[in-house]
Amino acid sequence: MASNLGVVELTVAIHRVFDTQRDRIVFDVGHQSYVHKLLTGRADRFPTLRKLDGLAGFPKPSESVHDAFIAGHASNSVSVALGMARARTLAGGDYSVVALMGDGALTGGLAYEGLNDAGSSGEPLIVILNDNGMSITPNVGGMAKHLSNIRSKPSYFQIKKVWRNATKTTAVGRSLYRGVHHIKEGLKKRLISSNTFNDMGFEYFGPVDGHDVSKLTWQLQQAKELRKPVILHVITQKGRGYPPAEQNPDLFHGVGSFNPAVGVTKSSKITFSDTFGQALAALAAQDERICAITAAMQSGTGLNQFAASFPERFFDVGIAEGHAVAMAAGLAKQGMCPVVALYSTFLQRAFDMLIHDVAILGLHVVFAVDRAGLVGADGETHHGVFDVGFLRQVPGMQILCPSSQKELAVMLKHAIYEMTGPVAVRYPRGGDGSFTEVAQAPILRTGSDITLCGYGTTVNDLCEAAELLHRSGIEAEVVKLNQVFPPDSAWKASVRKTGAFLMVEECPAHGGIFDVLAADPWMTGVRCRCLDLGAGFVSHGACEELRHRAGIDPQHIFDTAVALRKGDCV
Repeated sequence: MASNLGVVELTVAIHRVFDTQRDRIVFDVGHQSYVHKLLTGRADRFPTLRKLDGLAGFPKPSESVHDAFIAGHASNSVSVALGMARARTLAGGDYSVVALMGDGALTGGLAYEGLNDAGSSGEPLIVILNDNGMSITPNVGGMAKHLSNIRSKPSYFQIKKVWRNATKTTAVGRSLYRGVHHIKEGLKKRLISSNTFNDMGFEYFGPVDGHDVSKLTWQLQQAKELRKPVILHVITQKGRGYPPAEQNPDLFHGVGSFNPAVGVTKSSKITFSDTFGQALAALAAQDERICAITAAMQSGTGLNQFAASFPERFFDVGIAEGHAVAMAAGLAKQGMCPVVALYSTFLQRAFDMLIHDVAILGLHVVFAVDRAGLVGADGETHHGVFDVGFLRQVPGMQILCPSSQKELAVMLKHAIYEMTGPVAVRYPRGGDGSFTEVAQAPILRTGSDITLCGYGTTVNDLCEAAELLHRSGIEAEVVKLNQVFPPDSAWKASVRKTGAFLMVEECPAHGGIFDVLAADPWMTGVRCRCLDLGAGFVSHGACEELRHRAGIDPQHIFDTAVALRKGDCV
């Protein structure tokens, strides 16, 4: 609600100037695309937003021709847009390309890689910088403000257009235009401080009132006609027009259903993230070596208490996960104990630093991997289902996975004080009383007919399936892996006893830990099978619905276990 209410007028202006069926509008990030969706024939489907088989919460080309590109992660829009612009040039096309950046995308290094290349490319490209409060290089001094006001007036652009058209028809005219332009640029550089975007090769316009539709429409039209790299700096207000969202934009960043007359109140439910934050703050109170690092997710990762209590040891680096991990390596190398709290899906961006900066030196960095597993309505861009697969490829990496919030606190302390080298503690989004509260025991239920194995909160489904099997006369042994990699050994004794092994993972096919266990010589002669998310990406919807569709819910576990025990399933 905060992001989208802030871009209502801007989105209307974009649609007045550009044809989004043909022109390419690249969002960064896509949670500011709801107004765009409403204006492109999807208003009647909004009751299905973020629901199973309904509208996605982000742009999705498979959903509409008006969605140019998917946009779940930040800072990539300029790079993508430049690729589209160059494809247009190479193919002789005629359409506009616009990158709409906002919500902190400029805190990510990829944004500057794209800007650096785009500005020097000369490709007609418009970058709209939606500035809703972040720190952006300011115009300094009265002259800068005066020139900014002049450059935003229609008369200024009209004079420029007439002058350009009058001088481009002859060689003498073109030479005169270049000479005057050179003098003007020289005077401007003497009178005002250099603008970073100008230095990169962009024509910079702004700042512009992002809630003035007429002015935005006119400014976008001028930018379109320039046919060169342009930065349009737009000032907007998050939550515009709805006081609760204006006053608490963070609270309205991502919300479920609520009564608009009342607004949204912060949930009192204690989540895994809250438990992590509380446990880390308690440890930090006793150990001055402990530092916390996050990437623009202080509240989301539960670190508000830590930040308030130990501000000198808390580092929010912005949307820069690679930098976060590399900095953590530096802290660890010099004797500190860094804990890096990132969402699983964002940790992907730091894979090189995991290997090069942390693992090669065997540094003791603890990774708190939040939002591990399915996350529900955010869909394929945010499901944390790949971390087990890529983390276990990193030499020396150890992966812990608590099944309850109580275990999370215990495992965090264990990871910090009883382990060495890189350690990841992964846990899911949310959390309530439905999660098991067992304390570390690897065998949750004894049985002699089949072994059901899993880790994290999937063990709840295994226990439910075991009860269904019990009612059918089949006694299943439920084994929980506390350490996912290198895997605990409790499963070995169990499979020798039962002769049948069924594992359940919220991972893509061959992207979890089952392949490691199945290849162990201990499994020789054991009937084994894994239920996972299969090939491809998992769309959005409630987690329970997604598990059912993927076939990893209790009923599917029961059916597969029965077939496996009979030898009908291999």
